[in-house]
Amino acid sequence: MRALRYHGVKDLRVEHDIPEPKCGDDQIKVKPAFVGICGTDLHEYSSPTFIPSKESPHPVTGESMPITIGHEFSGTVLEIGSKVQTDVKVGDKVAVQPTVACFQCGACQDGFINCCDSAGFVGLSGGGGGLSDAVCVGGEFVFKLPPNIGLDVGALVEPLAVAWHAVDAAQIQKGDDALVLGAGPIGLGVIQCLKAQGANKIIVAEVAKERQNFAKHFGATHIFNPIQDDLVAKCKELTDGRGVQVSLDCAGVAASVKTACLAVRAQGRVVNVAIWEKEVPFNPNNLVFGEKKYSAVLGYQKKDYQGVIKALGEGSMQPEKMITSKIHIDRVVEDGFTPLINEKEKHVKILVDLSA
Repeated sequence: MRALRYHGVKDLRVEHDIPEPKCGDDQIKVKPAFVGICGTDLHEYSSPTFIPSKESPHPVTGESMPITIGHEFSGTVLEIGSKVQTDVKVGDKVAVQPTVACFQCGACQDGFINCCDSAGFVGLSGGGGGLSDAVCVGGEFVFKLPPNIGLDVGALVEPLAVAWHAVDAAQIQKGDDALVLGAGPIGLGVIQCLKAQGANKIIVAEVAKERQNFAKHFGATHIFNPIQDDLVAKCKELTDGRGVQVSLDCAGVAASVKTACLAVRAQGRVVNVAIWEKEVPFNPNNLVFGEKKYSAVLGYQKKDYQGVIKALGEGSMQPEKMITSKIHIDRVVEDGFTPLINEKEKHVKILVDLSA
């Protein structure tokens, strides 16, 4: 079968002689339809972290490069293992949760497989990937899409589940006001999830004009440029001097941490969504004076996929405009990675169309 495989730094190859995987008793075989390219893919392309080296295979999959990539994907069901208990049927449109976990460590035993000591992702850590003609995944990780949702939108469920998980952790109540720092793909997802879960004012901090426009389309009520505007003052001005109930940091820069903490009211909640590449200065007094709460989120769980898919089916989330381009598997670097690196303000999600 066909698959796009990662052989090393900036070395992606479409191969046509990869053996089709056999469906295990507890697995579902999926024919991928659309695959999203995300920031993790861009990072791995130049500096592999999740992709296991030949010297250090992944502890769960046992695989190392070359591996098939693509972890944000939708598809149709080809086969269902004999031990899988599911309402999914052959031919159904589905979204796939690409979680790789050991199911044995303390975090897994406590039900937090997203925090597994050996965590990984299908499409990054082995176990196949979405950029192929077939992939087998655990039966519990395959979710049927509503009839009104296309397979292209189905490929957005994975990044939207990251956002849903973050908003759930923020404990948003209907009518709460929120600050979102950063309107990249995850930030835009957070805006949509806040709106779907009943947030009132959704204040967004973003520098890039195009991303500001996307934020407005997806439900931001107020948009500010953090370089030009005093975000803490703006948040208090919009909330009778108190500050927002929740801030969600999707930017991951030193200034955003301080702003996120200072912009929330007494007993407010700060949620870190970003992944950090280096240490930053942090003053705990920004939380202490106000008894504010700071928490962090990572990835998603099954309930987040279910929440997103339910919201899509009901129409409370309409993320179609996140898709800014569809490309061919033979042009992933030229038409996908390159524009996302060099023109990232113009794009949210570039999808690989495997039927093209």
